[in-house]
Amino acid sequence: MEIPADIQAALWEKFLFIVSWGGVGAVTRAPIGVLRTVPEVRQMLEQAMHEIFAVALARNIALPENVIGKTMAFVDRLPPDGTASLQRDLVEGKPSELASWNGAVVRLGQEVGVATPLHAFIYHSLLPLELRARGQV
Repeated sequence: MEIPADIQAALWEKFLFIVSWGGVGAVTRAPIGVLRTVPEVRQMLEQAMHEIFAVALARNIALPENVIGKTMAFVDRLPPDGTASLQRDLVEGKPSELASWNGAVVRLGQEVGVATPLHAFIYHSLLPLELRARGQV
């Protein structure tokens, strides 16, 4: 088992990947193969990662400068029909990690004065589905 030298950076790297994929996948209802091959949607995925990167830096998390390129290279190797759990849960009408993923990016960004417009859009767009799944609307 490999133990990362900087556990906070390792957690944020995973957060950058899964939250971006999950949120963009959920709002587009498309699998990872579509997210990475449609130029406009690929740009959206990268923008989501850039927002998380900016929040991490403002919170003094030492993410590597190449984390987005490295993450996109990983995305490019995933099976094309893959979906994230957030996306599957919302499609199936189940409660999801929306507040802990994209909602957290928005809250954490606000705490340090970093705008996260794409994550705010994703969170607000999917919130009605989340609230319905939780029986709150």
